Amino acid sequence: MQMNESEARGLIVEIGRLMYERSYVVSSDGNVSIRLDENRILATPTMTSKGRMTVDSLALTDLDGKPLSDTKASSELAMHILIYKMRPDIKAVCHAHPPHGTAFAVAGLAIDKPILSEVILTLGCVPLTEYGTPSTDELTEAMKPFVPHHNALLMANHGAVAYGRDLWEAFDRLETLEHTARIAILSRALGGANDLPPEAIEKLIHIRERAGYLSESARCQSCGYLHETGITCELEGTRTPNGTKISFTREELIELLNQVASRS
Repeated sequence: MQMNESEARGLIVEIGRLMYERSYVVSSDGNVSIRLDENRILATPTMTSKGRMTVDSLALTDLDGKPLSDTKASSELAMHILIYKMRPDIKAVCHAHPPHGTAFAVAGLAIDKPILSEVILTLGCVPLTEYGTPSTDELTEAMKPFVPHHNALLMANHGAVAYGRDLWEAFDRLETLEHTARIAILSRALGGANDLPPEAIEKLIHIRERAGYLSESARCQSCGYLHETGITCELEGTRTPNGTKISFTREELIELLNQVASRS
């Protein structure tokens, strides 16, 4: 269902206040946007607290970031535009600095351990992208390999971004990311978390795809648990002399690694 501009303005202000009240952002941190239609984005303004926005303070741009109103959009709008262009299914984006999730980002850690069934069902793996200077092409270039396969990302030494089919879904994914990070940190203080067994993970993947929570495109590209038998995994940098990339099935890759390990 397409949201009209007036409704979208009210919702962005509401979500901005929630982010501020839950300390996902402070001062003028973070940014939120909704894609109104094929060529218009409604976004939070630059240098404005998300807890003190009004419906009239928001910025309107086209899909290339060209202003369509007098208000200047967040300097990090390029991050949102990248996601909208790479993911036509996405209609809203939330970027914030939630403390526990950002702690993972500054520690150089992804949120990719299979410790909570609900997270596997509704969010999936949250990878860590390389550091890129905010508001530059460095940041968006670092995000590009991950955007098609994931619905939330950690950005090294920066923060988190989550996106969805509407703004509530984007916010819910950001909230899940932060909640998971907090549980992971607490569990480490208690001696460490126990991962779910591979067979349980496979069941959860099938459930979430049948239920429509996430599609096959969300099968994790970094943790290795979510690739079905017969799906090929390309090894970056592994090419034949003529430049052709070599692909392996999961079983072939495991066998190859076992052979290497037995010789060492």
